[in-house]
Amino acid sequence: MLTVHGLHKKFGALEVVRGVSFEVGAGECYGLLGPNGAGKTTTLRCCLGLTTPDAGEITLDSLPVPARAREARAHVGVVPQFDNLDPDFTVRENLRMFGRYFGLAREQVAARVPYLLDYAGLADKADAPIDALSGGMKRRLTIARALVNDPRVLFLDEPTTGLDPQARHLVWERLKRLLGEGRTIILTTHFMDEAQRLCDRVAIMDRGAFIAEASPHALIEREIEPVVIEVYGDGVAAWFEAHARRLATRAELSGDTAFCYCRDPDALLATLADHPDLRVLRRSANLEDVFLKLTGRDLRD
Repeated sequence: MLTVHGLHKKFGALEVVRGVSFEVGAGECYGLLGPNGAGKTTTLRCCLGLTTPDAGEITLDSLPVPARAREARAHVGVVPQFDNLDPDFTVRENLRMFGRYFGLAREQVAARVPYLLDYAGLADKADAPIDALSGGMKRRLTIARALVNDPRVLFLDEPTTGLDPQARHLVWERLKRLLGEGRTIILTTHFMDEAQRLCDRVAIMDRGAFIAEASPHALIEREIEPVVIEVYGDGVAAWFEAHARRLATRAELSGDTAFCYCRDPDALLATLADHPDLRVLRRSANLEDVFLKLTGRDLRD
């Protein structure tokens, strides 16, 4: 459904996308991950024909982009990072108006609106003003609005930013339903648990280039030791210097927390018996550990 080969884009002297290539198959959820400024948004804008690349080839739903981007976007749904619902219209009117943007006949839109309201769980809010909706309701409506043209491909830019855990889980359930219907999703997110839960494959992007690409499980297995021991509290730095570097396969001290990556953590855990003031969390490695290993812990703005 989406093929990108040798994509490059510069803004002035800054090359923000450097030779990116990837493919997304029908019915697949593909995650594009990376720190702020990694080039994710520019890549997606090029894929949609909203930004013209300097080099590279893009095919979206069998159509070349940007040459036939307008035709390709007729079969695409886009969920922006921030909700841009029209506050002057009701829930139902927002869906109807958006359908008209795609040139759909009034009868087509009217027939599709009940499905979209049910999908968003907003059938009882159909005539409510936008300002009367909670943040989770607005996000679900924005996702439902992206389905008004019955798209084969969905681009989701951080779809659960700002939502509470209950709302996030509900959005995840709705997205899994779309995947079950055979739709294709290209997802950007800063929530690694979201990517790990939803994506068939993920690419980690940094400084304009892909630095890793595989299924979440394969990346975790390949890049990170299976057990992570987090230790924090007063005196963690002294304990870290005395034991962590020696007994962990790999160890990092970030602020007041030590992250110890191990295959067999028993010897490391035994040293903590003499440090009752330190708090300990033992867990399995996850996609966030991979992300931080490959892109670093420094803050990006």
